Amino acid sequence: MSSETKLREDICFWAASLFQRGLTGGASGNISARTEDGGLLVTPTGSSFGRLDPARLSKFDASGVLVSGDQPTKEMPLHSAFYETRKGAGAVLHLHSTHSVALSMLPGIDPDNMLPPLTAYSIMRLGKVKLLPFFVPGDPAMGGALRSLGGRRSAVVLANHGPVVASRDLEAAVYAMEELEETAKLALLLRGAGSIGLTPEQISAVVTKFEVDWD
Repeated sequence: MSSETKLREDICFWAASLFQRGLTGGASGNISARTEDGGLLVTPTGSSFGRLDPARLSKFDASGVLVSGDQPTKEMPLHSAFYETRKGAGAVLHLHSTHSVALSMLPGIDPDNMLPPLTAYSIMRLGKVKLLPFFVPGDPAMGGALRSLGGRRSAVVLANHGPVVASRDLEAAVYAMEELEETAKLALLLRGAGSIGLTPEQISAVVTKFEVDWD
């Protein structure tokens, strides 16, 4: 099996897993992943994560030209901006997961760090999560908003829309996205309950030990 064939199958495997667990529904969500030759495989526009066809994934060459497959997701500006600003990114994942979207709509959320520091793992896998404003889906301005962060964030949430994460590979991106959604769920469950999060000293210890981008 070639590396590209395996990557195609991996994209469809993880997409189906996310769909089956209710992390994104209908025809929402999109994935992109780097191929060995520097190109991209991308989920097509209007496609369901529950029934992707590996052979129909959109394929871009290393210069960014669509060379085969269906038309790509309209959220390509998000993906392109992450790859341009985070040079180690090997995959980008965008979902419409319920708890992350719900948290993005609540008052009093810190736009520079929208997830409260409840667990070590959210800090380890995500760093600070930036809350970006609402954009009409497919608006190229989303890419500009990401570029303005200068590559300092591996995860963002689009208000009233959904989270986007970039990581070294597809599996790591999925794990980071799961952590983001679970932490958002915890934040909603504990909201107003006087929960005890990590202290600044504990956060600093996690950031230092796992070399997290936290500035």
